[in-house]
This record gives sequence, structure tokens and C-alpha cells, in this order.
Amino acid sequence: MISQLLSRRVILTAIFGLVLVVRLGGLAEAAEIAVMMPAALTSVYDKVKEDFEKQTGHKLIQVIGPSMGTTPQAIPNRLSRGETADVVIMARGPLDLLAQKTLVIASSETNLALSSIAMAVKKGALKPDISSAAAVRKALLNAKSVGYSDSSSGVYISNQMFKNLGIDKEMAAKSHKIEATPVAERVADGTYEIGFQQLSELMPVPGIDIVGLLPDELQLITTFSAGLAGNSKSPDAGKALIAYLASPKAHAAITASGLRPARND
Repeated sequence: MISQLLSRRVILTAIFGLVLVVRLGGLAEAAEIAVMMPAALTSVYDKVKEDFEKQTGHKLIQVIGPSMGTTPQAIPNRLSRGETADVVIMARGPLDLLAQKTLVIASSETNLALSSIAMAVKKGALKPDISSAAAVRKALLNAKSVGYSDSSSGVYISNQMFKNLGIDKEMAAKSHKIEATPVAERVADGTYEIGFQQLSELMPVPGIDIVGLLPDELQLITTFSAGLAGNSKSPDAGKALIAYLASPKAHAAITASGLRPARND
């Protein structure tokens, strides 16, 4: 009897030790993942954060900045001056440029979401017709002021769309790039009559009405992608986050944020 009790104690002790090792091993593998990303993906991040952390034990730390521009907050500028990140999420074009500089690992680049540009006006204001290129042209010529972002959508609007509509000279004096601040906030407070930005960035901001997406003949679809930062301190955890964001698990959050899931084939 005594020998049987001793054997049981030995077995239970061994099992307890194994469980403890597994638990401690799991804790040891948990990591903090610094994620640099533009505001366009913030809504997606907020929707998946809790589930990802619960599934993996990792903790996500968010750093917001535009995909391009001259402000100190811009992601390329943050990485160039040595700020540490694990995962970088931004428009694919600028992400490729970072990969060329080895600030992002090229082989890790993964497409996540497709984003469209929309127009917004102050809440309650008259919504102009933007159903065609001609209608957008008329709305812009009639507007007293127009704001656009300092990221990819704003670069396209100021450098290409105005020119394609033949109104670049007319728009020069009354259109302005808004740096380091959501365009919708400046439309909501009345600074600008019309604002353009990614739909996903306009949706969360109160005080505006979204007029709609630019028509197909003027629309620019931006692909947002993720990559592992070259100076990542937790590369395995970073890879796990990228895989999660590119999987069907994140599709509902992407769609609910005014984006479309991207393909990688």
C-alpha cells in the first residue's frame, strides 16, 4: 500500500512538474509586438487585438503614423531614425521602398486589405453629387475649400486627380494637405468644406457625413500590406501576427472597417 502511495505521489509530482514547465514555457514565448500602422487600419486593429492576444498570449503595442510624408510621425521617418518595431503595416508601395532599404524584410511582405477613397462633408451639410467624374469636377469647383491627407490618397488627389479633371490650377489656391491630423476632424470643425481620405479613416470620426466613394473612373485602390521590421526584437511573434491578419479570422474585421480583404496569390 505504501509503495503504491509513493508511486502515485511520484506520478502526480511528475505531472505537476510537466504542467508547470509547459505553462512557464508558454509565458516565456509570449512577447510584446510593436506594430507601426496608419490610421486607416486602426479600426481593424481594435477589432482583432483582443482575440489575437487571447489566442497567442502576445501583447500588441500600437504606434500610429502615415505611410508617407515629411512629419516626424510618418512611419518611414520613424524607422529611418532608428525607432524599433516588429510589424509594419502600410500602403504597399511605400512598404516596398522600406524593404529596398532593408528596414522591412522583403520576404515577409503580405497583402492585408484593399482601401478606397471617399468624400466627406460636415454633418448636416448638403451632399454634392459625385456619381461621375463630371459631377466630382463640378462639386470641387463649387467648393470653397478642400482638404486631403498627407498619405497615399492625398498624394493621388493633389498630384493626379485634380490634373486629370483639368482643374489643378483652380484647386491650387483652395485645396490643402492636412498633416498628422485626420481629415475628417478638420471637416467636422468647419475648416474645410470637403475632405478626401480613405473610407476606413473617415468612418470612425464623428461630426461628418460620408458623401460616398469616388466613382470608378477616379478611384484609386490602395493595398495595405504588412511586413516584418528589419530591427524586430520578436520576429516569430511578428510573423504570427501577420499570418493572423492575412487569414480568414480577420476578414470580418476588415470588411466592417470599410475595407476589403486582399489576396496574396
